[in-house]
Amino acid sequence: MKPVAPQRRIGVFGGAFDPPHLAHRALLETALAELKLDALRVVPTGDAWHKPRLLSAATHRLAMVQLAFADVPRISVDTQEIERTGPSYSVDTLRHIANEEPGAELFLLMGADQAAALTTWHDWQAILQLAIICVATRAQQSNNGALFDAEKLFPERFLHLSMPATPVSATRIRSMIANGQSVQTLVSEPVARYIADHHLYQSH
Repeated sequence: MKPVAPQRRIGVFGGAFDPPHLAHRALLETALAELKLDALRVVPTGDAWHKPRLLSAATHRLAMVQLAFADVPRISVDTQEIERTGPSYSVDTLRHIANEEPGAELFLLMGADQAAALTTWHDWQAILQLAIICVATRAQQSNNGALFDAEKLFPERFLHLSMPATPVSATRIRSMIANGQSVQTLVSEPVARYIADHHLYQSH
């Protein structure tokens, strides 16, 4: 008998990446190692219907993502949400990947704040059928012991990744740049150079 090929394990990590920073990178490297992923797709958001603020142009965010993670093995940048017209839903992205990778096991990476809001996502129960939810839980978070609403209902569809405490956020980085502060320790050197070259996030 022909041996059965092992099921491919594919991670999916979506976000605005405005800009991508070192905490994103730490999450990707942790997921690759802990989940033993064969591949990890980074998916920059297209039309972020749920974001209260206007995102930077997709061309800038895509370029920064490519610079931020170019040297991490097994990572590829998936542009489907940027190319999609209209609102961009995670469930559509997962269905697209599932069609491209039949038989693969999908792992959707997210932060604790996103996991807490998962039951408000478009077609969230279909998301749980398509992918295992992998929550990056930072060491200093006080709600580590609490289960998320969706996790209470479908505990078998959740995993937790232990993350180092990395108090970095894109909001803070944008604010620091607007105030003329250096962000060299918060983003990779190529991303810092791209932000400076294109005068992103500067207050006018």
